[in-house]
Amino acid sequence: MFKSFARQSTLKQVASRLSVRSIGTVVADAVGPKCYGGTYTVTLIPGDGIGQETASAVKSVFSAAKVPVEFEQFDLSGFTPENDKLMQEALASLHRNKVGLKGILYTPIRKGHSSFNVAMRKELDIYASVAHCKNVEGIKARHSNVDFVIIRENTEGEYSGLEHQSFPGVVESLKIITRPKTERIARYAFDYALRHNRKKVTI
Repeated sequence: MFKSFARQSTLKQVASRLSVRSIGTVVADAVGPKCYGGTYTVTLIPGDGIGQETASAVKSVFSAAKVPVEFEQFDLSGFTPENDKLMQEALASLHRNKVGLKGILYTPIRKGHSSFNVAMRKELDIYASVAHCKNVEGIKARHSNVDFVIIRENTEGEYSGLEHQSFPGVVESLKIITRPKTERIARYAFDYALRHNRKKVTI
C-alpha cells in the first residue's frame, strides 16, 4: 500500500501508471512537493512485511523509467521504540518534502506502543484515504466493469484511538466525530468527483 501526498503534474503522470492509494492532507492542498534542479525529493518508508519488497520494486521501476525522483529513505518499523528519533526524523521529512511513499507499519498487540500508522495520520493530518477500485484489463475477476472510488475519513471515528478495556474481556471503543471534519471530508469527496468527472457520490 502506497500513500502519495503529490499534487504536481509530473508525479501525477507517474501515479496514473501505477495502482496508487492516495491521501488528502491540508498541507498538500496548500503547497506542492519539494523540487530541486528538476528532481523531486520523496520520503520513502518501506515499512514491514511486503512493504520492503514493494519499495525495492518501486525504486527499480523509477530508476529504469528515469523518473525525476530522489528517495529519502527511513527504515522505520512497527518494532521501532515509540520515542525513537527515527520516527521524528521520518515525520520531519514528510513535512519537508510534502510527498511520501509508505508501506504498512506493524502494530504490536497488547504490548509496546500504539499504531504508528494512526499516529502519522494524526501528526500529518492525513484526513482522506482514497482507494480506487477498478478492473484490470486482461485479468478475469468475479465482477466486471468495476470502477469506483472509496473516500474515507482517516483521523476520526474508529481512528480516534479512544479504546479501553472496561472489564477483562470487554473492550469499548469510542467513535468520536466532529462537524468540521465531517464537512471537510464531504467537501473533499465532492471536489474529487468534480475534478475526476464522476457523476455520482454515495454517502
